[in-house]
Amino acid sequence: MLSKVLSCATYGIEGYLVDVEVDLSTGLPGFTTVGLPDNAVKESKDRVFAAIKNAGFRFPSKKITVNLAPADIKKEGSSFDLPIAVGILAASQSLRSANLKRYTILGELSLDGSLRPVKGAISLSLATKQNKLDGLILPRANAREAAIVEGIHVYGFDNLIEVVAFLNGEMDIQSTIV
Repeated sequence: MLSKVLSCATYGIEGYLVDVEVDLSTGLPGFTTVGLPDNAVKESKDRVFAAIKNAGFRFPSKKITVNLAPADIKKEGSSFDLPIAVGILAASQSLRSANLKRYTILGELSLDGSLRPVKGAISLSLATKQNKLDGLILPRANAREAAIVEGIHVYGFDNLIEVVAFLNGEMDIQSTIV
């Protein structure tokens, strides 16, 4: 099963979209990340595994391949944790994927599934707006900063459970307004 989640990254001070593609396939269970990930991105597999498990979701016992595109630009930092986790949950059908194309998603995960702030929220919010997406999903600690950009819905969350509930339509939340 394949899922695709939109995320953002910065190149200098400019934000750009990153496609986070997650494929679950048969074979020996494993976790591979491709698309020029730095060490922090490569280490995300351990944070993502623990966060999914400790948030009460079932981690799939499959071969997991994560592709971060465009593949020719180096991806840095831990902000891909949340979109990778969401992609895994969507590919394993623990999350409805219909809403994934509407938002960019980013955030670092703690081992218990809570969200930690990321860098560059304004640039990432601008990239979301420029690409005409409905909104940005990120840690609550970044929501006010990202909401400085007018004309974009910014949704701040405390943990993975809240993000999944929102994407599944089980939780109403107002966008952050500054």
